[in-house]
Amino acid sequence: MIKYVWKGVKGMKSERIAAIVGAAESELGHLPGRNVLQLQAQAAKRALDDAGFTKDDVDALFTTASWGHFPQLMLGEYLGITPKYTGGTNIGGSSFESHVAHALVGIQAGLFDVALITYGSTNRTSGNRPSAAGLTLSYEEPFGIPSPVGHYAMAAQRHMYEYGTTSEQLAEIAVATRKWAALNEKAFKREPVTIEDVLNSPMIAEPLHLLDCCLITDGGGALVVASAEAAARAKKRPVWILGHAETQTHNTVTHMPDLTVTGAKDTGRRAMEMAGITHDEIDVVQVYDSFTITVLLTLESLGFCKPGEGGDFVSGQRTAPGGEFPLNTSGGGLSYCHPGMFGIFLLIEAVRQLRGECGERQVKDAKISLVNGTGGTLSSTSTVILGRD
Repeated sequence: MIKYVWKGVKGMKSERIAAIVGAAESELGHLPGRNVLQLQAQAAKRALDDAGFTKDDVDALFTTASWGHFPQLMLGEYLGITPKYTGGTNIGGSSFESHVAHALVGIQAGLFDVALITYGSTNRTSGNRPSAAGLTLSYEEPFGIPSPVGHYAMAAQRHMYEYGTTSEQLAEIAVATRKWAALNEKAFKREPVTIEDVLNSPMIAEPLHLLDCCLITDGGGALVVASAEAAARAKKRPVWILGHAETQTHNTVTHMPDLTVTGAKDTGRRAMEMAGITHDEIDVVQVYDSFTITVLLTLESLGFCKPGEGGDFVSGQRTAPGGEFPLNTSGGGLSYCHPGMFGIFLLIEAVRQLRGECGERQVKDAKISLVNGTGGTLSSTSTVILGRD
């Protein structure tokens, strides 16, 4: 196996074992008449074309879904792929960051050379949102807490109580993200919004307003992960997987150890240590933005600011285009798309930023990206560090 070595800070080294060589979405938005397999197939074909590969190159298949049974079997049959390895980890929106990590580990073990990771959902047209079934939820939803927004609202209220965080500070995130979306022709919502617009939008679950909440759209995404040998024949420059970590802390929010801290506190540290980088070396950040509070908690947990400082950190449009902290540059789940699980789209945007393919929203000289997925009700996190030559 060819092993390229990337040298990080403090002399630490990360072997270049696997890279993302293809990334693409399907059509996005409101797509009547489409099903999840069609959307995944469209995204997969586009990602394979992006890599310069065909489905015959694929010997590992990773997917998960919020619908049906045995999505891996259905997808393999639909695409005509008989893989050597199948992955179906489902920990919510962070699943795809874990799939990338698991693909690297499988390649490192010599189990396969090329992995295809896909996702598709028709949440907007069919309403097949993730089920809230489970005995533990019977202690929450019957008493009036809506899932999932009520759970995130609890976290927001707690953060406000402990640290004095304001709705205006949360609105900064929604406004900045919409500014990125305005530069992305694929974004579902591109018209400008102001902090006042966010605060005047309908209250969904106090303190979260409508514009604090992610979109509900249709769409699919796909990634191609390849060994160093396979990446050498890809059409575009490889985006190397330099570090990764995952964890889960709870299922239901009533069992969350601390409503203001996510598992990113652990996964961010471990992923950066594996990559041999520090916060100051990260050029662009992609984090799950199911709600504005998700972003605030994640930034604090990842260590970009101290606990309770997230509100000040995002103020003054710091994360908007032209700001000093480029964040969720596609427009995120708040404005670009959100077909049920957003984690794969964070990775797609990170790859494009590191390749320099983002046009007006391109972050200058981006070489390292941190991607953090969040799943469930702040339940799971998976962090991936990506870098280019």
